[in-house]
Amino acid sequence: MSGICDGRVVVVTGAGRGLGRAHALAFAAEGARLVVNDLGVGLDGTPAAAGGTPGPDSPAGRVAEEIRAAGGEAVPHGGDIATTEGAAALVQTALETYGRLDTLVNNAGFLRDRMLVNLDEDDFDAVVRVHLKGHFLPLRHAAAHWRSEAKAGRRPEARIVNTSSGAGLLGSVGQGNYSAAKAGIVALTLVAAAELRRYGVQVNAIAPAARTRMTERTFADTMAAPDSGFDTMAPENVSPLVVWLGSAASAGVTGRVFEAEGGRITVMEGWRPGPGVDKGERWAPAEAGEAARKLLAEAGEPGRVYGA
Repeated sequence: MSGICDGRVVVVTGAGRGLGRAHALAFAAEGARLVVNDLGVGLDGTPAAAGGTPGPDSPAGRVAEEIRAAGGEAVPHGGDIATTEGAAALVQTALETYGRLDTLVNNAGFLRDRMLVNLDEDDFDAVVRVHLKGHFLPLRHAAAHWRSEAKAGRRPEARIVNTSSGAGLLGSVGQGNYSAAKAGIVALTLVAAAELRRYGVQVNAIAPAARTRMTERTFADTMAAPDSGFDTMAPENVSPLVVWLGSAASAGVTGRVFEAEGGRITVMEGWRPGPGVDKGERWAPAEAGEAARKLLAEAGEPGRVYGA
């Protein structure tokens, strides 16, 4: 296999199913060598397999075998990337197996949807842990390796692709935990892009929309595959952008967030200053309120929260 990722070593987390699997297969088709990570948990994070090296019948093992059967190179990894040990082992697996690491795609996650008044602390913590902490720890360990390489005079062409969501950009009713975690991933992406640029590391994020285990219940009425023609909600539609962002061809692109759905790619533009006014001294509360209302009349309408 050869393509725009020929020779690159790519780690994809949560790659046993859905978007992660599609990303791993797409990278392999473009010549990358893969570390396929998946803990093998249920949709809500319920343990279904132990960490370590997953067996051939595990989700990660099956994807790795699928890549090898097509002539590519891949090894499975079953560690919990939301732990320091699991994240460190993930990076080490790439280095020990292939001698290098070029791209990290953070994709792992699960859902525990509840309305806020019914959302308990454990469900909030669990979702934030796997999505936000599960992005931070692999990013941290990969970045530490690339920083060492850069300081040793071997400046990498490293790439990190994080996975946010429209829920993180606009909010989503019934998904306060998930929305908060995905919004945090956007902020983490911006900070990482600014801090790691000097070491040859580019960091971007995607907000994908696709039919997966995580979304099939949320969008059951709108995500059915068509009888014929282009399946706009297939996860494979998102992967080409991820592969490009993870390749050397994306040189100069960092600190960006892209929405990807079907055949559509959109650059998402975050918080920017809108209408403003400066009194030059402290406002009285009533004055501040009057000024705020005038500014709101000049401002654009905010995006609608999903499900509202």
